[in-house]
Parts: sequence; C-alpha cells; structure tokens
Amino acid sequence: MCFVFFKNTLFFSQILKPQRFFPVFISEGLFKKGLKKMDDKQILDLYINRSEKAIEETDAKYGSYCKKISMNILQNIQDSEETVNDTWLKAWNTIPPKMPNPLKTYLGRITRNLSLNRYEYYRAQKRNSHFDIILSEVEQMIPLGAGSDEYESGEISQAINAFLGELKKENRIYFVRRYWYSDSIADIAEKYGVSEGKIKSSLFRTRTALRNYLGKEGISI
Repeated sequence: MCFVFFKNTLFFSQILKPQRFFPVFISEGLFKKGLKKMDDKQILDLYINRSEKAIEETDAKYGSYCKKISMNILQNIQDSEETVNDTWLKAWNTIPPKMPNPLKTYLGRITRNLSLNRYEYYRAQKRNSHFDIILSEVEQMIPLGAGSDEYESGEISQAINAFLGELKKENRIYFVRRYWYSDSIADIAEKYGVSEGKIKSSLFRTRTALRNYLGKEGISI
C-alpha cells in the first residue's frame, strides 16, 4: 500500500497546490441512509455518455462525504457547498479521459485540494482557528528547512510513506482523520468510541515519532 503525504507543511500556507495530497486509504461512508445509489461503474458510464444525471448521482452518493471534507477545512457552509459544486464541475471536465478507481478517493482528493486553495485565499483576510490549530500541529513534524528540490524529488513524501506504513492501524487511522480529513479531536474520539485523551496522546506520539524518523533519514527539521 502506498501513502503519499504532503511534501511540506508549507503546502498549507505558502505552496497550496492541487497535487499536494495523500490519497485516502480508509474507506468510510458518510452517505444518507435509505437511498439506493448507483455503483461507481454506472456513474462513470453516465460521465462517458455525457449525461447530466452523472452529477446528480455523484452528489447523491458522495455529496455528504465531500461536504464533510470541505467543511472541516473551510468551516463555512456556503464556501463548502460552492467547493463541492466545483468538485462536480472538475469531475465532469476530467471524466473521461480519467476513469478513477475508486471514484470516492478521486472526488475526495479534488474536494480537499479545492478547499485548501480556497482556504489559502481567505487566510490573508481572516483566521480559521480550527484549521490553524491543525497547521500548527503539522509544523511540529514536517521539516521546514529543506529546500524545494527535496520536496520536488519526493524525498520527504517517500520517507513519510514508509513511516505511515509502519504505524499500527489505529494510529494511522487517527492520523489520517486528523491531517487528511481535518477532523476535530472530539469527532475522531466519537467516531471510534475512544476518549479524546487517547486521540490526543496517539497524535502527539505519532507527530514526535515522525519528526524523529525524518531526522534519522537525514531530512532537516
């Protein structure tokens, strides 16, 4: 399994670019209950046939999921809804030729990158306390002193991929929920039926371990 992490903490604050993400490796449904939804192949066929129903079915199946990702970053309902609409537009413009599998990961990735771009735009005008806290946590573990060549070469990404692969499953899940989905500590604790203290402790240990791991790999911090 391959984990592609952000190349630098500055991806949030200075170099927010659409390609800076790591894919979801936890499959979780945030969908409305009681509604029968198309499978991904059927939805992709709608895109291929340029049927406007593709957007309708995508929203029915993945709308809540994408809104959750965007809301965690932007903390604004209107901005999140607009970002999700932009996600559907980008999906429409890129499918085909792209045939993403799984579709959920592809849509989540687009939503997150668009949300980060919008967040960066607004950040100069106002603070987002929830996401700024997460940024400060990221800055504790991702090196800020390395040059851009290191980032572009994928050195840091590869090192973090290896580190994530060695984590216990539950610690990896908590890490991803916090730093990919941008979930609050309380939400993660409630979702997995554990105390907030356990989540905080796990994240702290993981951040410390990652920082030490990167140092041993010769990546300056």
